[in-house]
This record gives sequence, structure tokens and C-alpha cells, in this order.
Amino acid sequence: MKNLKTLITAVIFGLCMLSFTATDKNNHEEPKQKKTEAKGYKVGDAATDFKLKNVDGKMVSLSDFKEAKGFIVIFTCNHCPYAKKYEDRIIELDQKYKQNGYPVIAINPNDPNVQPEDDFEQMVGRAKEKGFTFPYLVDEGQKIYPQYGATKTPHVFILQKQGDKNIVKYIGAIDNNYENPDDVSEHYVRNALDALIQGKPVKQEKTVAIGCTIKVKK
Repeated sequence: MKNLKTLITAVIFGLCMLSFTATDKNNHEEPKQKKTEAKGYKVGDAATDFKLKNVDGKMVSLSDFKEAKGFIVIFTCNHCPYAKKYEDRIIELDQKYKQNGYPVIAINPNDPNVQPEDDFEQMVGRAKEKGFTFPYLVDEGQKIYPQYGATKTPHVFILQKQGDKNIVKYIGAIDNNYENPDDVSEHYVRNALDALIQGKPVKQEKTVAIGCTIKVKK
């Protein structure tokens, strides 16, 4: 009888210890962190229109381009050495592809209080100096670039009109060599546009944008 009581006591003690351990583990378990989605558009998303001031003082929207089949939206600026390296290539893209319905729409997303070289007056001067053939818009209040998810200058978003929507078809860099256009071996934007014009799917829909970080007031 004594042995039986000892056995029952041991079993009860063991069950209590198991219950305590499980409870203690639950109380001290680290909460699982929620996965956060990257902000901005993804390929296949519909991009909303905007209305921004151009260097000529006029307000410009995507809806103004009635005959366009899509757009080459490029976030760029005055001061960034990467952006400067690409200016001539951006002009070439506009001259070539706007004839096929895909004009360049350049947007300066930087806060001029953080980077004074990117203020509106100097945007006007840069556009005249380089002979920009496309709108060069200022993202006043920095409301548009976060919608797109732009992080660099330059950062490209190719849009294609589908009904009353502008669908994102490509996001990323212009090509794979910012230093020298003669050394480029992958023309990301050109390849994407050529595919869209021919009615074919874009093979490389996303690349990593290389450039200066967008300047935001802290």
C-alpha cells in the first residue's frame, strides 16, 4: 500500500511539472513578428495618375497624353552623378520610344531642403542645359515617389495602358552599366519596351535600380 501511494504521488508530481513547464514556455515565448510587405507598386499593379508641375510651369498628368500606349516614368534629379550619367540615354529613350507611344516622364523626387541642387529653379536650368525632350516634373511634398516605391535616382517604371488603367510592366535600372553606354551588355528598359511594342511578354520584369538614395526631410 505504501509503495502504491508513493507511485501515485510521483505520477501526480510529474504531471504537475509537465503542466508548469508548458505554461512557462508559453509565457516566455517570443511573439512571432508579422511579415511586412514592401511598399510601392509591383509588376502587374495599376499605377494611379498624378498631376505635377513641369519645368515650363504647367501641370502635367498621364491623362494628358491621349495617344500614348504607355509611359517610361523615371525618377531622377539634378545632382546625382548616376542620374547625370544617364541623362543622354534618357533623352535617347524618349526620342526613340515616344514615336511608338511610350514617352518619358521624368520626376524629381528629392526634397530641395535636403539637397538644394534639386530645387525647382535648378531643375529648369538643367532641363534647358541638357535639352530635355520630355517633361521634367517636381514631386512637391514627395507624395508620388512613395506610391511607386522608388528608392533611387534614376529608378524606372514602365507603364502600359490597358483600358483606363496604367499597368506596371517593368521596374528597375535602365541598363547594366551606368559608367559607359558603350560597355552596356543588358539594355533592360529597351528590351522591355521592344517586347511590349511587339505584343510580347517582358522577359525581365524587375532589376535592381542603381543610383543615389532619394533625399527625404528627416
